[in-house]
Amino acid sequence: MKKGIPAGFFSNIAPDLWNTIRNGKFDVLWLHGHNFAAYHVAFASAKSIGMPVLMRCETHLRLPHSKIKATVRRPLLGVLYGACDGLLAIGSANKEFYLAMGVPEEKITIVPYTVDNDRFTRMSRLSVEERKAVRQKLNISESRPAILYASKFMRRKHPDDLLKAAAKLVAEGLEFDVVMVGSGEMEAQLKSMVSQFNISNAVFPGFINQQELPRIFGACDIFVLPSEGEPWGLVVNEAMCAGLPIVVSSEVGCVADLLREGENGYSFATGDIDGLATALRSVIIDRQLRESQSDRSREIISRWSFMQCLAGLRHQLDRILNNRGDAHNKTASRDAQRQEL
Repeated sequence: MKKGIPAGFFSNIAPDLWNTIRNGKFDVLWLHGHNFAAYHVAFASAKSIGMPVLMRCETHLRLPHSKIKATVRRPLLGVLYGACDGLLAIGSANKEFYLAMGVPEEKITIVPYTVDNDRFTRMSRLSVEERKAVRQKLNISESRPAILYASKFMRRKHPDDLLKAAAKLVAEGLEFDVVMVGSGEMEAQLKSMVSQFNISNAVFPGFINQQELPRIFGACDIFVLPSEGEPWGLVVNEAMCAGLPIVVSSEVGCVADLLREGENGYSFATGDIDGLATALRSVIIDRQLRESQSDRSREIISRWSFMQCLAGLRHQLDRILNNRGDAHNKTASRDAQRQEL
């Protein structure tokens, strides 16, 4: 474990949270998961003084778990979520998970996973000359469509699947470029695959920080994320802010909310190279389709923003605090009746 980075349930306990929460005069506790002991210390402290608890996790039913773990998790999470006063779902797949754990629907509100849409939209809008300059820097063609992968080079993300699909499409005579942004354990393997499959149109610009990344989105034409077990995939939000059609695996958590099949992109089964190649083929060869899917991506993501987060959170707070006020008024009324008697 690197110093200061939690690695395991008991690596982050934070016992001081007990008194901090009990003495802090807070209205509500919002927990971002239950992976560390510290979250449970905070949960128990809030419950000990009757403070409402909201929880927001990332998981969904399509994430892989062993049969034993899945069997054990269901009753334990059912109890934990049942003791929460509200669940803040990051999207439809996450809400579906809470419902499967036995949480009543009225306790669940969508508080979507989102990015700074305004920043990514603004910074990805390039003039003709700016786009030309970025593409020259990437060493890709000004005229061929550019397919972008921007994530870690790790096995769970399956960046190699994109190169395998690209090799099939190159063999068909399709012309396009592949931009592999990122770094990680598979980097040497991926570069070796480019040589092995004779993919002359793939470039590796390395890791690119968040400040520069919007310009890369703006200079490309199609975004691909072939991940398995992806809780959400915020990079898809970012790509859509730049108006990119998206081609993502069905295990990416954002699919249910951000992908409209055929309208702003396509999904495919994780690991299905032919399915990925088929999805890419139509977007590569049809410029008009790319442009219409680009517009649709921007339209969809415009309704998945910080404003929806704020609205969802306010709804839960109003519900919880109003219920709490009603309960307090009922208790006060009963006490007054007893005094009259």
